Amino acid sequence: MTTGIEYDDFLDLEYEPRDDDLVCEFTIDPADGMTMEAAASRVASESSNGTWAALAVDEDELTDLGATAYMIGNDDRISVAYPAALFEAGSMAQILSCIAGNIMGMKAVDSIRLEDCYWPETVVDGFPGPQFGTSVASEKLDAGDRPVLATVPKPKVGLSTDAHVQIAEDAWRGGVDLLKDDENLTDQPFNPFEERVSRSLAKAEELTEETGEKKDYLVNVTAETEEMIRRAEFVHEHGGGFVMVDVVTCGWSAVQTLREHCEDMDLAIHAHRAMHAAFDRMDHHGVSMRVIAQVARLCGVDHIHTGTAGLGKLANEDTPGINAWLKSDLYDCTDVLPVASGGLHPGVTDALIDALGTDIAIQAGGGIHGHPDGTEAGARALRQSVEATMQDVPLAEYAEDHAELATALEKWGAETPR
Repeated sequence: MTTGIEYDDFLDLEYEPRDDDLVCEFTIDPADGMTMEAAASRVASESSNGTWAALAVDEDELTDLGATAYMIGNDDRISVAYPAALFEAGSMAQILSCIAGNIMGMKAVDSIRLEDCYWPETVVDGFPGPQFGTSVASEKLDAGDRPVLATVPKPKVGLSTDAHVQIAEDAWRGGVDLLKDDENLTDQPFNPFEERVSRSLAKAEELTEETGEKKDYLVNVTAETEEMIRRAEFVHEHGGGFVMVDVVTCGWSAVQTLREHCEDMDLAIHAHRAMHAAFDRMDHHGVSMRVIAQVARLCGVDHIHTGTAGLGKLANEDTPGINAWLKSDLYDCTDVLPVASGGLHPGVTDALIDALGTDIAIQAGGGIHGHPDGTEAGARALRQSVEATMQDVPLAEYAEDHAELATALEKWGAETPR
């Protein structure tokens, strides 16, 4: 018998990651009396095959699955390389239990944040990735080169089904492509799921014929997993092309199961990120939105909310960087369409597109329904603001011949809400 793995075995500043290593970057703040080297080695140990006590282990029976902390930067960043054999293929729950599990509560660090991951092909190949990604703009909708436009009826809960369907009709007629349920509208007595979905999708078909543009509905199917699948089947049976799921609150395993069933039904998945800020809001602890978006892409969502580059009501984050990663080459994994949402209105569309480009979805709720002349006018104003920006015409100039946009600019200007 021989003494087992020690903490020092998990630190090697000369190590060169292998092509099949999963590399994770963390920001850490070591506990009092703990050096960066000691804290880094404990992060690598606890997230792989280490333990706090020296063990008597027969080395012939010991598989070398230890992670290696190999880089310590001047900015409290460390990099840890994990051998691919440490992970179960296609199990995001197991992967996250390693790289963002017990280490988040270790006493060896006062705080720790998973900032970024570099995913090897051997790990990526275990996941399906998105079905459609950015191609939804032309494959499932008629957006072409402009941003996809979506709206959530407001207030997001409390509307009757009659009111919900009327708002949908007005928004679609005004020029948006997609109606969207918000994160906490599922199947409540004031607006039951099946009635809402069947009537809204029937109206979408009617407006598609009327306008000559494909209209569709991001239906929130979030629920217990088997019920979520049943709801997706209901959407498919009624002609819908999309489902929406609260990916963080329902869990990544549920997302993976939904993705498998949606492929059989040709449904795209819209990911709402409700609860993400519980993990990513603090800049020194938790899991970054960048990593959450990476996980969502591997698990197979087609759209995900990534922020507004500071132009909406939510806390600022590296939206351009996240969006670039979602659309980057990742072996054979399809890309993802980023969604900008939260406090947007026609007066900030030009700045938003300047910051994020046109290969996005823009979702406005209050910025449409709060228009003084109603939802249809608000939708027209948003569409006009996009048209102006695509033509490189200043919004104020375009508004001279577009009354709905002029009214929106008079009401909101270019201010961003809080």
